[in-house]
Amino acid sequence: MKRTNIGVLVLLAAVGAVGGALLEAALTSSGRAIIIPPLTLALALAAIGGIVISLAVPIRRLTRGRATAPVDPYYATRVLVLAKASALAGALVVGFGIGVVFYLSTRSIVAGGSVIQSIVTIIGAGALLAGGLVAEYMCTIPPSDDDQDGKAIRVER
Repeated sequence: MKRTNIGVLVLLAAVGAVGGALLEAALTSSGRAIIIPPLTLALALAAIGGIVISLAVPIRRLTRGRATAPVDPYYATRVLVLAKASALAGALVVGFGIGVVFYLSTRSIVAGGSVIQSIVTIIGAGALLAGGLVAEYMCTIPPSDDDQDGKAIRVER
């Protein structure tokens, strides 16, 4: 599995920002209430980021040779996929929050609490993004002596 590319994260954040701003504009033009992310969303996203890191700790110990017991390979794979999904979802929600803040900043009358809630959501989603990237890093295996430039040498017989 390849590490998460920064370009993909930036692209997802841009898609989320455009989608968030367009969604808010569409809701306003149809006469409906706009979506303001609640504070509990930010807390939940940050908590999930922390949980993902804590799930990766046993794998980190194993890859560094400090494990007391073996780790199930299925567990390691699930944690790695969860870390990658957390990073991608965090980037998307960061972008959505940026889109909401941008939309709210273009309005002439805005309640201050709604902007603060959106900024707190960006921070919580950033914590999820960072937690996913840190957990993904913790799940990487250091190169062995047989590797050249990060690529394994295959011996044909």
